[in-house]
Amino acid sequence: MYKLLRSILFRFNTEAVHHFSMGCLSAVCKISFLRKILSSQFTFQHPSLEKKVFGLKFNNIVGLGAGFDKNALYLTELQALGFGFVEIGTVTPRPQSGNDQPRLFRLPKDKALINRMGFNNDGVEVIAKRLGQWRKESLPLTDNRQPTSVNGQRSTVNQIIIGGNIGKNKVTANEDAWKDYEICFNALFDVVDYFVVNVSSPNTPGLRELQEKDSLHKILSNLQTINQLKKYPKPLLLKIAPDLTNEQLDDIVSLALEVKLDGLVATNTTISREGLSTPSAEVAAIGMGGLSGKPVQKRSTEVVTYLAKQLNGRIPIIASGGIFTGADANEKLSAGATLVQVWTGFVYEGPAIAKRICKELSQ
Repeated sequence: MYKLLRSILFRFNTEAVHHFSMGCLSAVCKISFLRKILSSQFTFQHPSLEKKVFGLKFNNIVGLGAGFDKNALYLTELQALGFGFVEIGTVTPRPQSGNDQPRLFRLPKDKALINRMGFNNDGVEVIAKRLGQWRKESLPLTDNRQPTSVNGQRSTVNQIIIGGNIGKNKVTANEDAWKDYEICFNALFDVVDYFVVNVSSPNTPGLRELQEKDSLHKILSNLQTINQLKKYPKPLLLKIAPDLTNEQLDDIVSLALEVKLDGLVATNTTISREGLSTPSAEVAAIGMGGLSGKPVQKRSTEVVTYLAKQLNGRIPIIASGGIFTGADANEKLSAGATLVQVWTGFVYEGPAIAKRICKELSQ
């Protein structure tokens, strides 16, 4: 059924289709009984999929990566689709429109996307307020189990885990980037369950320079200092690019242990265009942007494998990159990941992707 729908949707602008599809889903979920039907059809629960990671209880290990719900608009809808966790953002201190459109492109022959969105978002104040309101209105318990306490905060056992992916504004100079991350961290602290520092997007000029050890140390150590002064510190993670060398990955590992990060997200999109089936002229016409989906799967797994070996279980890894099926997810788990995230797979496989992966992993 979805393949037929996809063939129709793929005839239209990628970003417009995203907003149209999520708008339709949102309309359905506003009607209580339809939302319950949707949830019953798209949610798969199994004890083997439950996981406690960096102090948080995940109902399942399949999440949705940052960039899909940048502004925390569709959390109820994504929960109904069976995701164990969702990363909102990337969020910046001030709202920004991002890069000029078109800025999101499909490569169907490669099961891939190229995006150069540029951290388009409503700004941290609006998003923090929206998240706070969602938490007040979020769905009640669907069974007889009692609410649990996560980091000192009351939460229901069926509530989706929310990560806050934070970045800097395009106009902020790199030497002042740490201030932007601090602003976002403080504003979102009470409304997200964990944080991911994003310095690895290729779509904000100069951002990836912040992956260098000294720049990264300043950002992370400042956030961790603030974090540890809180009564209940939040898990702090770092998202990295797939294009780093082993030497750069070694620096990441060293820094992660020094600053006592709670986890790593591997990986973001790649700037590489190697090995694509899409004609090179077509790819060149699209231009700059981060490539995601199947072409990044192999490299992402290599990075997870390398990090897992270097970390030796000291810090958990969330794997992202080319995950479309249960077998893809299992590849990442076997490489050393603890949790997995999809994004491009959602576009190509449809709204049942979380359920399908969970069901395959439980067998």
